[in-house]
Amino acid sequence: MPATLQGHRRPALLGDLFESLTDRGRRLLGWREGAGPGAVPAPNLTELGERLLSRRGEASGVVIARALLAAYQDADPAARLDFLTSLARDFGPDAKAVKAALAGVQGAPDSPEALEALHSAAEPRRQELLCRLNLAPGGTAALVRMREDLLRHVRDSPDLRRVDNDFAHLFASWFNRGFLGLRTIDWNTPASILEKIIRYEAVHAIQNWDDLRNRLQPTDRRCYGFFHPQLVDEPLIFVEVALTRTIPDKVAGLLDLRRAPIRADEADTAVFYSISNTQRGLAGVSFGNFLIKQVVEDLKAELPNVRSFVTLSPVPGFAAWLEVQRGDPASDLITQDQRLALAALDQPDWHRDAALAEALRAPLLAAAASYFLRARDKGKRVVDPVARFHLGNGARLERLNHLGDVSANGLRQSHGLMVNYLYDPGQIEANHEGFAERGHVAASDSVKAALSGRKG
Repeated sequence: MPATLQGHRRPALLGDLFESLTDRGRRLLGWREGAGPGAVPAPNLTELGERLLSRRGEASGVVIARALLAAYQDADPAARLDFLTSLARDFGPDAKAVKAALAGVQGAPDSPEALEALHSAAEPRRQELLCRLNLAPGGTAALVRMREDLLRHVRDSPDLRRVDNDFAHLFASWFNRGFLGLRTIDWNTPASILEKIIRYEAVHAIQNWDDLRNRLQPTDRRCYGFFHPQLVDEPLIFVEVALTRTIPDKVAGLLDLRRAPIRADEADTAVFYSISNTQRGLAGVSFGNFLIKQVVEDLKAELPNVRSFVTLSPVPGFAAWLEVQRGDPASDLITQDQRLALAALDQPDWHRDAALAEALRAPLLAAAASYFLRARDKGKRVVDPVARFHLGNGARLERLNHLGDVSANGLRQSHGLMVNYLYDPGQIEANHEGFAERGHVAASDSVKAALSGRKG
């Protein structure tokens, strides 16, 4: 058969094979779908899991895996929760095997074989179950959705954390950087992916197709995403980039549909103004640090005139944090003078009054500097999650931008504050190590000066 014909025929052959396996699986399980007189209720999900683990044949295993995932997809929320709970309760390590392996280690504590046997016995059975489910067509995407369900219940059902730990452990391997492909997303990208960019944008909502075009088509705009071979039309994370002549301090100009684009070779700065994770089921799996570093390298190769790589980032927790500090006279994270001055924030539309907004600049920026440089959560971490992300990636806190985002959301979450993080390729590793090992926040002189209300 000619190669071209083989290439067109192969997907159909695979589809026929899996359909045949599915029919065989229904006969094997005595399960007929539909609501007609001959319909048989879908099998119990936990029983299907046990059956899947008991199979040795790969073909029959794929059949049962596909049947379990289909039955889970069709199940109501209560049945799904029952299955997730059974994963925690019934699919842990084999207690007898662990006991025997422990005895082996006690009898031969220096034996590598005994230690490996203990390691194998201690592995929860659900990890093997998840691996077998992943062999089914569409298994990876189905498991990501399954973890989304799980995360909705973890807070109320702490036992499910054991299951979540296993998901996180496996996903960290299945979605490591070696499996991810970086793609440019532009106006010619298939509409199915562009629709997801609109849906998943988490920082600055995309209002319509004209808004999306403004972010993708002009010569001074770029967008990149990481994709996984098992989720070919689903970006895992994407970053939107503006090419500019200077470091911007306000987001409105970047998003303005009426702006005049510049040529890419006129730009000296690349601005990462929106980074969005798209799969809640992959929470905790790190993509962003690899994405930014890869995009920096690609842009350096494409546009040698671009020398500065910065973000224009939101500060999502600042307003809530500041409200607590203003209400606590004992807090030393802001001064009493700042507390009194910041009372003007309670005035409606304060940001529209030029004189009032300017009077609030110094106390707001001083409070912001304290928020980044001094405030810590119960785990002694920097309070702001976006800051933890960028500082952990080796960026430097470069500038605090008063009224950088005066949208309703920007005013609500940060009193309009935005910040620039600078990615200096020569300092990324040192900044990362300082933050990871000592919690040190790399910050510019202007940010440090703002702490005391001085001009940087």
